[in-house]
Amino acid sequence: MLSRFMSGSIRNLEREYSCTVRLLDDTEYTCSIQRDAKGQYLFDLICHHLNLLEKDYFGIRYVDPDKQRHWLEFTKSIAKQMKSQPPFTMCLRVKFYPPDPAALKEEITRYLVFLQIKRDLYHGRLLCKTSDAAMLAAHILQAEIGDYDPGKHPEGYSSKFQFFPKHSEKLERLIADIHKRELIGQTPETSERNFLQKAQMLETYGVDPHPCKDVSGNPAFLAFTPFGFVVLQGNKRVHFLKWNEVTKLKFEGKTFHIYANQKEDKKIILTYFAPTPEACKHLWKCGVENQAFYKLEKSSQVRTVSSSNLFFKGSRFRYSGRVAKEVMEQSAKIKREPPEIHRAGLVPSRSCPSITHGPRLSSVPRTRRRAVHISIMEGLESLRDSAHSTPVRSVSHGESFIPRSRSQAADGGEGMAVISDEAYSPSDSVLPTPVAEHSMELAISRQINGAPCSIEEEKESEAGTPTQREGGDFGVDGRAEKEGAGGDSALSEVEQVNKFVLSVLRLLLVTIGLLFVLLLLLIILTESDLDIAFLRDIRQTPEFEQFHYEYFCPLRRWFACKLRWVGGLLINK
Repeated sequence: MLSRFMSGSIRNLEREYSCTVRLLDDTEYTCSIQRDAKGQYLFDLICHHLNLLEKDYFGIRYVDPDKQRHWLEFTKSIAKQMKSQPPFTMCLRVKFYPPDPAALKEEITRYLVFLQIKRDLYHGRLLCKTSDAAMLAAHILQAEIGDYDPGKHPEGYSSKFQFFPKHSEKLERLIADIHKRELIGQTPETSERNFLQKAQMLETYGVDPHPCKDVSGNPAFLAFTPFGFVVLQGNKRVHFLKWNEVTKLKFEGKTFHIYANQKEDKKIILTYFAPTPEACKHLWKCGVENQAFYKLEKSSQVRTVSSSNLFFKGSRFRYSGRVAKEVMEQSAKIKREPPEIHRAGLVPSRSCPSITHGPRLSSVPRTRRRAVHISIMEGLESLRDSAHSTPVRSVSHGESFIPRSRSQAADGGEGMAVISDEAYSPSDSVLPTPVAEHSMELAISRQINGAPCSIEEEKESEAGTPTQREGGDFGVDGRAEKEGAGGDSALSEVEQVNKFVLSVLRLLLVTIGLLFVLLLLLIILTESDLDIAFLRDIRQTPEFEQFHYEYFCPLRRWFACKLRWVGGLLINK
């Protein structure tokens, strides 16, 4: 009896997985989930932990063993999606940026969106002019350390904090001046609301960049925002399509197509190439979800979308959540006492010494593990390592970006923007803030298949799967890990062979079908008496008459002769 009870307990333990989710304030939420638990169960646990009701704007992101990022699908099993061994590691992030974040109903929701946008600013995904950057940073200071106090904040105190990937001394002085003079008396809630109102006006608000190449092989970044689909290339935004203009999103292998109808019945098709088929599928799914969320009036209008072709394996996907209009209507009905918010103050950064004077402090400590001066990539190219985008395997560098010296930057004035080694420039008016010349090394040697060598840093920042360095957490030895890796490799080869065989069979079936259709059309043209204008025009062409008398009639006589010969043999028998 005891042994039976123990064996049953062991089986129950084996059916539970440990799961860790990194939250926006860099704390971790750990729980146990059943083997068959779906994504919605985990998401509901996290929202309950955060006391979050306006949860439709958020999602759970994870990274598979191939370094490809995904959004966890709430209608499917967690274990089947992860493609890795437990314990699972993921992160909570804003998936759909609110069109007007300052108008969110609850303060807890605004605070979480504030943390996400602050993270975007820190990692160079949210670009702005120097004056806007200084105002945003000053609001962060006011929200997290309060009013300026000469006794607590000595001269140059703003230089000790890292709000952006790169700082200039002029920008630091401007931040401190705004904090001292303009924001006195603002509560954290007021400063966060003002921060959100400022951020939503920026051109790159809500951009989640996906690296691709255009038909000419030039690097580009595709992004979905609350207002539409954008293409960022070089130093400017080359395309912007409102959601009501986008008619279809489609992918075939690595190729991604965007169909749109603009004013005056102008139809356009944009084609781009993702680094891998998996990255292209992720791009397509993100587009389908964003279009459904922002464009549709009701979730009942959501339809299953397919992206298939005769020669490619099709995918079917359906957005399963509520749409933006429904979310806002539901938020307006919330009536409860505002939940308590535990705000995190500015804490010491774990990054290497900064590019200016002395170590800085950062409000986004866990996601900044690399030195801020490791590289400056040309234009949009630097987003290949962005913790928010899909990793690129191999992309060539552009030549449009010319860094300037720090002394030149100090005189740059209003046109200067805050850009990092993980940044892009969507408009000509946005120029990079340069760093010292000795720090302008391109970190090409750090790249392996488009991802940093120190991949565990990126995983910590965007909740990837545990690395071999974390093998102790698995409770297995190195040999078991190697055997598992070998098994995965063998399984991958078998899957590739199966996909190839299926592709060949599909091609053969399509070819046979086309031949059958052509034969049927030929018989109708030559043997039927249908008097249709379309068929009559074809029959009267010189080419068809020549084909009919010189090839088809002799072939028909030969075929009839063979049939009579076979019929005679059968009769004689």
